[in-house]
Amino acid sequence: MKDLPTATEAPERAILVGLITPAQNEARAKEYLDELEFLADTAGAVTVRKFTQKMNGPDSRTFVGSGKLEEIRQYNEDNDIAMAIFDDDLSSKQVANIEKELKIKVLDRTGLILDIFAKRARTANARTQVELAQYQYLLPRLTRMWTHLERQRGGIGMRGPGETQIETDRRIILDKISRLKEELRSIDRQKSIQRKNRGKLTRVALVGYTNVGKSTLMNLLSKSDVFAENKLFATLDTTVRKVIIENLPFLLTDTVGFIRKLPTHLVDSFKSTLDEVREADLLLHVVDISHPNFEEQIEVVNRTLADVCGSADKPMIMVFNKVDAFTYTPKDADDLTPARRENLSLDDLKQSWMSRMGEDAVFISARKGINIDELKHKLYERAKQIHLTRFPYNDFLFQTYDNLAEEEEEESGADS
Repeated sequence: MKDLPTATEAPERAILVGLITPAQNEARAKEYLDELEFLADTAGAVTVRKFTQKMNGPDSRTFVGSGKLEEIRQYNEDNDIAMAIFDDDLSSKQVANIEKELKIKVLDRTGLILDIFAKRARTANARTQVELAQYQYLLPRLTRMWTHLERQRGGIGMRGPGETQIETDRRIILDKISRLKEELRSIDRQKSIQRKNRGKLTRVALVGYTNVGKSTLMNLLSKSDVFAENKLFATLDTTVRKVIIENLPFLLTDTVGFIRKLPTHLVDSFKSTLDEVREADLLLHVVDISHPNFEEQIEVVNRTLADVCGSADKPMIMVFNKVDAFTYTPKDADDLTPARRENLSLDDLKQSWMSRMGEDAVFISARKGINIDELKHKLYERAKQIHLTRFPYNDFLFQTYDNLAEEEEEESGADS
């Protein structure tokens, strides 16, 4: 008798909910929900439908208002939905009211990202950082965990123990947060010693929005096997590799990707990871040029670097990745309206604001290996200048090596 196939657990069916407000128009809300769908897919959920509601701002009780919530409830019942994911942070009061109405699991954007972080964390360092972020997220939401006591509120003596339990849990969580922060301080000290032990080698850090190809580029340049996947937050752990281009060694660091609407306290949990960015001599800002809104992603990364890392003024090379996936829709010759972003070819874009970047920009495909030699050349020149400021006596060696390389190139050309 043949063994029966093992049943695999079906992914949770989810609906996504976002707002259209004066500060966030319909196109922006749609883009954010598309990104939220990618997050849900990364977490293992299947998005069945997206709901949007036009409002001046979130409703303090139900986020989207009672009418829209009733519409969502009816759809959920008819389509066997297990989870509702909201594109903004929810208060404990909002979550309680929404769960009471929908009778399904309710998550907000931060809760979903934390779930992905917990799934992706592989090292003790990353797991500690994620655990700290989870407890900091949980602390202001403790009251929702004790809503079962509301049914007994009329009973004598029940209200006091409920409040006492909440305070007890709060103290336990605060103690855990304190312990985790001390663990991370210890990790920071160890990482600091490791960085000092690396000597005065030039440090280059890969930064960028999540899922732009940083880890793929890391593998290509360092010939290593850093985990890379077409998912958001595939990399949480900092990876440092020694890279040698021509005669010059330097350290290359892969870091966690950034994303919109990422709470500061969550980023702060990854301080030891971001210290690698703070102490880098040169940043490679990797951009997915095939993404329709890559310019906004650049702004998000630059803002995060300035606000959290204090690294906005560091030397930087913009690496526009995924040129092989770039597409555009040529504008009809009879269309007299100004060309939009989606109508511009890659050559058109290079002649736009990007042209002002000069030597600070390079266009590549890490997956296809397109234009990698130009990137390596730029890296070599930048790293060499940084190296010579620390070891001026090496200038003669570099000049000698470069002259030999030129002579070999001339001889090769003559032979051919």
